[in-house]
Amino acid sequence: MSKKPNQDIILLIMNCHKYTYKAQKQRKTWIPFLPENILYFHVLGDPQLEEPFLFDLNNHILHIKCEDDYNSLPKKVIRAFQAVDSCYDYQYIFKTDDDQNIVDPKIVEIIKNILLKKLPKIHYAGSILQVPFAYKSEYYRIHPELPKDLIVRPTSYCSGRFYALSCESIFNIIHKKEKIESEFLEDYAIGLNLSSFLKENMLDLSGSIDKYIVDFTNFNS
Repeated sequence: MSKKPNQDIILLIMNCHKYTYKAQKQRKTWIPFLPENILYFHVLGDPQLEEPFLFDLNNHILHIKCEDDYNSLPKKVIRAFQAVDSCYDYQYIFKTDDDQNIVDPKIVEIIKNILLKKLPKIHYAGSILQVPFAYKSEYYRIHPELPKDLIVRPTSYCSGRFYALSCESIFNIIHKKEKIESEFLEDYAIGLNLSSFLKENMLDLSGSIDKYIVDFTNFNS
């Protein structure tokens, strides 16, 4: 049995075939300035894929067997986590999206160093959002493909713009794959299904994320 390659941090960037130009924008701007010791992949869905996943190491793309639409994002994310867990030894997976601009890539190294040194170990980090009571989501106004009767239940979770999960957290949630795949809101689904003991010491990175990780406003330049 071959040994898995060791990689402290793996950054997964959710992308889709419709928006590959967004991935190109990231490759032309902040990705070349990522620390060399951080491995990244843009994640694409492909329902015709023969295997559950396929790593294209040369082009830094992870192909996942699933639909490539917005409603399938929870499936794409949890299956991407499962693919990384199958093929790498790692400490943390960082997750972000193809419309995000990391204006100073050094922040990724800073977050990495904080997480690797922090005791007790951090298992979940990002911009923490609290849902104190159940409510009907109106996110379909932004994404009309979402159900209009989507109920968000009480929990705490980290915004999908950027979050970090330890290897222990990944192990925990990939065993709840079916529950996560039944949801529609990816970031909420992760927080909802992550066991409470792994959320006891969450690290709030909202200050750093708000300052250094922002939406792209122009993909044409």
